[in-house]
Amino acid sequence: MPVETRTTCPYCGVGCGVIAKVDDKGDVSVRGDPDHPANFGRLCSKGSALAETLDLDGRLLHPLVEGEPVAWDAALDLVAERFSQTIAEHGPDSVAFYVSGQILTEDYYVANKLMKGFIGSANIDTNSRLCMSSSVAGHRRAFGADTVPGTYEDIELADLVILTGSNLAWCHPVIYQRLAAAKQARPQMKVVVIDPRRTMTCDIADLHLAIRPDGDVALFMGLLAHLVKAGRIDQNYIGAHTLGFADAFEKAASLTLADLMEATGLPAMQIRDFFRLFETTDKVVTCYSQGVNQSASGTDKVNAIINCHLATGRIGRPGMGPFSLTGQPNAMGGREVGGLANMLAAHMALENAEDRDRVRRFWNAPTLADKPGLKAVDMFRAVADGRIKAIWIMATNPVVSLPEADLVRAALAACPFVVVSDIMEETDTTAFAHVLLPSLGWGEKDGTVTNSERRISRQRAFLNAPDAAKPDWWQMADVARRMGFGDAFGWTSAAEIFAEHAALSTFENHGSRDFDIGGLASLDAAAYDDLAPVQWPQPKGAPRTETRFFADGRFYHADGKARFIAVDAPKQQEGDKAFTLNTGRVRDHWHTMTRTGKSARLSGHIAEPFVELHPADAQALGIRAADLVEVESRHGKVLLRALLTPRQVRGSLFAPIHWNDQFASSARIGRVVEAVTDPYSGQPASKMAQVTARPFRAAWYGFAVSIEKPLGLDTDYWALAKAKGGWRLEMAGTDAVADWTAWCRKTFQIGPDVEPILYQDYAKGTQRLAFSKNHRLLAVLFLAKEPVEVARSYVVSQLCDPPNAAVLPAALLAGRAGAGSPDKGAIICSCMNVGIVEILGAIRSGCTNVEAIGRATQAGTNCGSCRAEIREIMHGSLAAAAE
Repeated sequence: MPVETRTTCPYCGVGCGVIAKVDDKGDVSVRGDPDHPANFGRLCSKGSALAETLDLDGRLLHPLVEGEPVAWDAALDLVAERFSQTIAEHGPDSVAFYVSGQILTEDYYVANKLMKGFIGSANIDTNSRLCMSSSVAGHRRAFGADTVPGTYEDIELADLVILTGSNLAWCHPVIYQRLAAAKQARPQMKVVVIDPRRTMTCDIADLHLAIRPDGDVALFMGLLAHLVKAGRIDQNYIGAHTLGFADAFEKAASLTLADLMEATGLPAMQIRDFFRLFETTDKVVTCYSQGVNQSASGTDKVNAIINCHLATGRIGRPGMGPFSLTGQPNAMGGREVGGLANMLAAHMALENAEDRDRVRRFWNAPTLADKPGLKAVDMFRAVADGRIKAIWIMATNPVVSLPEADLVRAALAACPFVVVSDIMEETDTTAFAHVLLPSLGWGEKDGTVTNSERRISRQRAFLNAPDAAKPDWWQMADVARRMGFGDAFGWTSAAEIFAEHAALSTFENHGSRDFDIGGLASLDAAAYDDLAPVQWPQPKGAPRTETRFFADGRFYHADGKARFIAVDAPKQQEGDKAFTLNTGRVRDHWHTMTRTGKSARLSGHIAEPFVELHPADAQALGIRAADLVEVESRHGKVLLRALLTPRQVRGSLFAPIHWNDQFASSARIGRVVEAVTDPYSGQPASKMAQVTARPFRAAWYGFAVSIEKPLGLDTDYWALAKAKGGWRLEMAGTDAVADWTAWCRKTFQIGPDVEPILYQDYAKGTQRLAFSKNHRLLAVLFLAKEPVEVARSYVVSQLCDPPNAAVLPAALLAGRAGAGSPDKGAIICSCMNVGIVEILGAIRSGCTNVEAIGRATQAGTNCGSCRAEIREIMHGSLAAAAE
């Protein structure tokens, strides 16, 4: 009988509830949990495709030492021995942990306790440093604690929602759909998007401010000054509950309108319109994400935003407040346990002697780190120069995700001892592991995560652990015991770890700290297993009914008052490079693709790495649509497909962060990003790389599909993606290939008994080869002197046709669907697998709005993150018809 399990999505910080069902055959299906208060049944394309990422292809299933399988005892003995020896010889700061927002709170807790309390170093940091540490620093400066004041409901209740540095439609699609639904129900609601690019989020925007990169500080400084001059500040609130207003205002008032126009790149009318909206609207929520945080002035951006909310008292009340949208499923949980190098567990301060003593006594720790450890960028610099001689990396891929990624690769290659815990055997980072430990993945592990609105949810196991894979917390606790730390790491379940974590949060708290879940400390195993989503704080003995912070004007500085932070607008960078490169996510992929790269559906929308640039810039560089582009900084070079769009402003480029060396020849975008960091948070400025761009002129281009994964790819450019029934491949090169038939046999693993069908047009310089056996297509390759023009979705679809219906290779070589053969075109709606040809067909049949197209094709009827793209297609088609 099918079994259903309520769990939580492992992707972004929205924290959506998921119901996973395992049928009698062991097949898994997922749907949104209608009772989960984060998503109420909605799922985005990534969440909807979770079941497609659960196979064991490429999984790490046994511990490996120097690439050879070993028993767990041997692997953990070696890890404990090498870490202990390194500490004895070089001190506790010679070792480090680099962890991840992909691990669970219980895993995070064990890692932090082991490193800070028993090893005695604070050299534990997390990939969350790359996405939300500026928000943490800004919160701590303003509020005295890393407190997110509001809830998702506030976004729906607001009359003005400001989205700054957030492509909400693609990066937090379920929150975007909640916002879109609220705006549809209340058309008077206003939405402002502040972003250099015109992203899909602008589909619901009443005002888009195409701000100059790093212009946010100046914009919100100008807003603060405007609010004072317009008499729209709350002087009673400022006087009773804050300090530092005069200094913050003096700085803000020093900027003239001309200064603001120069710093932001915005016309005066747009600046005034934005200021007027904020001035005249009481219920304002300002949501911010990586475009704010990933900056050398990220912390100041956060405080400039918070200053405006403090000045008007618009904080902590329904529909009001600054709102940090976290990037990862458990970035918030990592903050709760002190997973950052400069924090203690339970939101206590590492720099505070009383807090250190409190945590040391609670843990009964032999020693406790008394100074901040190395933050992510500096940690790997210390690996490179030999200060760190042993590092344990968990559930993250820094050789792809960190800036100056080639230096990270070189650092790990030179490091005396590297341990990696992961679910995949081959990643860019596991290649450097001396010890490789198999971890449980989503669906197998058990614990909790905390989303952007402070809501703790359970991730529950519904699949058995594959082979020898173990929980991350188990691995660390076992090593801790082998290092001699005994009973302090004697847990037998995640429930026991959570109970200790909750008990620490309430230990000597008495309301003095924001993070308090003491009411959950007494949960036994059964109650923990049944734990419903719950928002903190949850103090012991006095259940809190208010879900927001700061409405009462009480903050967490010692005097109970918030702080205005006087910030300076950063000077515009004058680089010697032609372009500013902005990096970020695409709709259907996640981080470095080790999980989403398994799903053919998620690769259907965007199948290869790209660089977005304005058509005028492209023309000046001699770059045509679909050309290949070399993007280069002084740190490295990548090769990407050109996407020309007026959504991009001139002088700026955009490239996604996801592609790694398993899926592309040269697309690790971290290679070209300089490791410039915010001075307060240590967060890298991943939105501001200075680069050049130039066309890459290949002698030939290729597109192929095959049922077997292509092997041994060594062309100048290649990009590989999973397809239904096999794989799809884009290629290009400068050197001629003497024998394409032999190349195909080797690359696609085709035996000598299969002869190709060939087509060649010498005048056009095109060549096509198809291999089939028993009417089943094995592979087809299209070659041309220019980027290959074929109906890719149609060609890909032929991989999974049954033998008796397979298209004859000779017909397939035409590269387009014939009469009676459907061609979806490029996939627009990944959830429902709807292509542009189908959408255009619906428009031609009389559909004149997105809802009608949805009824006709189902496109946009699940997560809705494609609705903006559908609307663009519709408007373009109708405009063309009117000409």
